[in-house]
Amino acid sequence: MPHAHLYHALLPVIFWVIWFLDLQVFQLTTFLNNYIPLLIRILIFIAIFSVALVFIWKSHKFLFQSHEPPNQLISGGIFRYVRNPMYLGILIIYISLIFLNISLISIVVFIIVYLVYNKMVDFEEDVLEARFGEKYKEYQRKVPKWIPNPFKK
Repeated sequence: MPHAHLYHALLPVIFWVIWFLDLQVFQLTTFLNNYIPLLIRILIFIAIFSVALVFIWKSHKFLFQSHEPPNQLISGGIFRYVRNPMYLGILIIYISLIFLNISLISIVVFIIVYLVYNKMVDFEEDVLEARFGEKYKEYQRKVPKWIPNPFKK
């Protein structure tokens, strides 16, 4: 997608600034932190963040086996369960931060981030469909875009 690198660079900064300012300065939407102990939020954060790292690591393992872009459709490994594991991992990192320090306004920002990533994925899937044709369409029918199916054989 044109300018995707800018989205990848700016979205985390925007999210983090809003999340941090709400948490440390304004405290407009952080009242839920008073009801959920910090230790529980840290444990949830670590668990969710770990899942995100697994998605990112496993997708990198398959996508970047060489320095050249793959010339065939990758549908093995983590890509058997979800079509966009790297982007999903990135989105899960955002979710982990929301659980670490609950800021309701950051949930709104996350929804915007998700919509931008979804648009990027749609663009990339159009490119892959043009490149791989019916093979990619079949892959789309079998493998979910965002929510993995861990029971898939």
